[in-house]
Amino acid sequence: MEKVDLIATATFGLEAVVADELKALGYDDLKIENGRVIFSADLSAICRTNLWLRTADRVRLKVGEFRATTFDDLFEQTKTLPWADIIPDGATFPVDGKSVQSTLFSISDSQAIVKKAVVESLKKRYKTEWFKEEGPLYRIEVSILKDIATLTIDTSGAGLHKRGYREAGSEAPLRETLAAAMLLIARWQPHIALIDPFCGSGTIPIEAAMIGQNIAPGMNRNFVSEQWSLIPKELWHEARRETHEKADYNRELDLSGTDISDKSIKIARKNAAEAGVEDMIHFQVRPFSELSSKKKYGKIICNPPYGERLGNLKEVERLYSGMRKTLKKLDTWSYYILTASENFEKLFGKKASKRRKLYHGNIKVHYYQYFGPRPPKPTI
Repeated sequence: MEKVDLIATATFGLEAVVADELKALGYDDLKIENGRVIFSADLSAICRTNLWLRTADRVRLKVGEFRATTFDDLFEQTKTLPWADIIPDGATFPVDGKSVQSTLFSISDSQAIVKKAVVESLKKRYKTEWFKEEGPLYRIEVSILKDIATLTIDTSGAGLHKRGYREAGSEAPLRETLAAAMLLIARWQPHIALIDPFCGSGTIPIEAAMIGQNIAPGMNRNFVSEQWSLIPKELWHEARRETHEKADYNRELDLSGTDISDKSIKIARKNAAEAGVEDMIHFQVRPFSELSSKKKYGKIICNPPYGERLGNLKEVERLYSGMRKTLKKLDTWSYYILTASENFEKLFGKKASKRRKLYHGNIKVHYYQYFGPRPPKPTI
């Protein structure tokens, strides 16, 4: 089957997590760069990666890459790329753009040049002077970084964080891709009890339920490239069949989500129902100070208020200062806490076992990881 170059884009800090996901799907020819993982695979990978990647933002089809320091460079080299092999006559093909540390800094001009070059390229194949653009969407992006232009087409449509289950959200909702990344970085496994004591709209426990039962995150949504003539329909049918075959709906999980807000818990339950995992998660209105569990070992994975976005900073600092006292009730558990606070360890009163810088939207955050004791190995 024909090989193509693909790019899985990612939030800064999650590139290695996305790479691990790609390896688990069987794609080993990887190159990790800032904000993206580049890999080569056959056309079926477009279907499978869109359906299965939990932490990537999008999957892009790479059409070409070259150095461009003038608009003539950009136009002529874009025109030589095989656009007609991908984009059919009548398709819709808008152009987006971005430029970082490059001679061609005008994004609008770069977009216009690329659009003109693609039109000229398509004219040769389709022998027409006018394209109605009424058909399937092929959204082109020209990304220029340090004078290297990369031309891609988005295969996803809506971002991959749009799983289709979150119709409503609480304030400052945690993006689904970041929630999944928190679980994967924490090495949470389906046999491990999990509590999110600041669950908000329920994203972390819902993502855990989907991971625990091996439910593909894109199973219940559509992708723009499903309408592409480039990809045979049977590849999509086979990829979707795989998601159903690999799901393990009978696997039992111990997942809890609590929050002080009754409204948030109602939203969390609704979202879990939309995801089809409401029976897997115990949601409850409960203040953090009343956190408890009968389980000896487990993981607390949470995204408490930051102060920059919600409430008063002093209140948030008081919350952080009191967290260790509450968590001591579960002193054999591990804790994983995402916050924008640079002073969290000082307020919490203990240095993290590990700390990782991530991004929540445009906010720089830190993932503070506190490792508990290893559970004893079961006796035979």
